[in-house]
Amino acid sequence: MRPVRHRPKRCRCYSAPPVRIRAVTLLVLVGCGGARFDGRSYRDGDVAYEVGALGEGWQRVEVDGNGAGADLAWSHPSLAAVAHVEARCDPALDVPLDALTNHLLVGFTDRRDEVRERIPMDGREALRTHLRARLDGVERELLLVVLKKDGCVYDLGLVAPPGTAFARARSDFERLLGGFRARSRPP
Repeated sequence: MRPVRHRPKRCRCYSAPPVRIRAVTLLVLVGCGGARFDGRSYRDGDVAYEVGALGEGWQRVEVDGNGAGADLAWSHPSLAAVAHVEARCDPALDVPLDALTNHLLVGFTDRRDEVRERIPMDGREALRTHLRARLDGVERELLLVVLKKDGCVYDLGLVAPPGTAFARARSDFERLLGGFRARSRPP
């Protein structure tokens, strides 16, 4: 007869509660945190705004969440156009609209302003800049709108090849601008 080995009793720790807790925590974080966009309204923490619809041909582009990109971005492949919206809330960003606009143009060369004007937007004054410039040697036409409201800065932009492609993309972008409403609370 073989000797019987006594095995130490294994702890039968019930691991389901920690797993359930992690799952619930993950659901809460996913449900409550992070940016949300329903096709018209965007919300991420204290930043919230609405935009108008761009129209057919525009495809939403997911943007890297490391803080270096826009909140929302779209591309129109047949027009080689890109549109974006970004909001940053920080009282330190209380600098002139011209300086904020020029910051968006870093990397563009041979800049030629077509029109730079102050316009009313969402109950405030915004700076609207239409220009042509080169990016990596390629000529582009841009329409940029910068708005400051309630401690936040909103950048809205369109970039496309000059001429017909830009004109077609611009009419869609004007709808996006027309539907813009800031819904942010001061930080």
